[in-house]
Amino acid sequence: MPIAVYVLGLSVFALGTSEFMLSGLLQPVARDMGVTIPTAGLLISAFAIGMVVGAPLLAAATLRLPRRTTLIALLAVFGLGQVAGAVAPSYGVLFASRVVSALACAGFWAVGAAVAVSLVPVNARARAMAVMVGGLSVANVVGVPAGAFLGQNAGWRAAFWAVAGLSVLGLIGVIALVPRTEVPTGDDRPRLRGELSIYRDRQVWLALVTTALSGGAVFCLFSYLGPLLTDVAGLDEGWVPTVLALFGVGALIGTAVGGRIADAHLFGTMYGGITASTVVLSVLALTAHSPVAAVGLALLLGFTAFFTAPALNARMFNVANAAPTLAGATTTSAFNIGNTVGPWLGGLVIDAGWGYPAVAWTGAALAGAGIVTTALAARLHRAEGASRVIATGHTGQATTPAREATSGASR
Repeated sequence: MPIAVYVLGLSVFALGTSEFMLSGLLQPVARDMGVTIPTAGLLISAFAIGMVVGAPLLAAATLRLPRRTTLIALLAVFGLGQVAGAVAPSYGVLFASRVVSALACAGFWAVGAAVAVSLVPVNARARAMAVMVGGLSVANVVGVPAGAFLGQNAGWRAAFWAVAGLSVLGLIGVIALVPRTEVPTGDDRPRLRGELSIYRDRQVWLALVTTALSGGAVFCLFSYLGPLLTDVAGLDEGWVPTVLALFGVGALIGTAVGGRIADAHLFGTMYGGITASTVVLSVLALTAHSPVAAVGLALLLGFTAFFTAPALNARMFNVANAAPTLAGATTTSAFNIGNTVGPWLGGLVIDAGWGYPAVAWTGAALAGAGIVTTALAARLHRAEGASRVIATGHTGQATTPAREATSGASR
């Protein structure tokens, strides 16, 4: 595996830490900025909105640009966004910095995936992507809890400075170790019009909705996990980083297990994972006042959420096989639509005075809707034929949608 792929994984570690660390910093940010916790939670939605817009937009805009130069520019913008967040004098500036950082993050994901795949043979693409996604998994296990710990002990702004430092390391690595790659020409040249044609397929839209519902169900609760643990379960704030780390451990295990099963049992993995998330969220709503239950169910939620992700990715690559560039960007957007709507709905529930356990019920309702859309997708799949192969290498070995997408598990 080329070292450049590991450099991309390091960069993704910084991106992922920034994306999710706010869930452990909501209380200090809300106190410092003089806003409510639901308002602070909108900072998570702001990042998700930037990802929703940025993934397809920047994937299309950079389709024919030199990829290494694009990566350098996007990572530099992301780092500057972290600095802007660290020195933000007001909530509005902090909000804007999150949107800008998210746009750069989304573009880096789209272009970085293409670079990672281009650096290895066809039969090593999944492993290359697994290294990149591994950066996100490690961010959930290490980066997010560390950001929460740093924010609680040195101020939330210190967490932003730390991510800015990680961005500088990633930038140096990309400049020094990622080789220049030529933009494909001739018959291999990317054609935006051809890739956009996938959006005429109802199965693509159904896959997008299912992915958004699954993501929204989890992040509706995850975004307010810190306040739930302290205000409802009665844990000290110092426990929040530990529980976030447990969520990350569950996510890492879920990704590994779901990735192995999704190849052979695509819809079974989707049914099983989304149903399990529904059950976990419902039980958490009923037992949120128990510290032991809240901690254990947080770990299980990480497992069930990321167990489903490989199959959700696989389904999108399956139905959007004519547009591999936009397929990945569309999956990223779909997850982040859920990451936007989920925290927003959770905030509405809290503002209505229904309490944090009701947020878990809201997540369970979203997951239940995801089960329904999965059933509709399975019905269309049976009616319109089996999955198609999306890539065939010169060696004659085919890469199936499930295997290709398994590497993008956390996205």
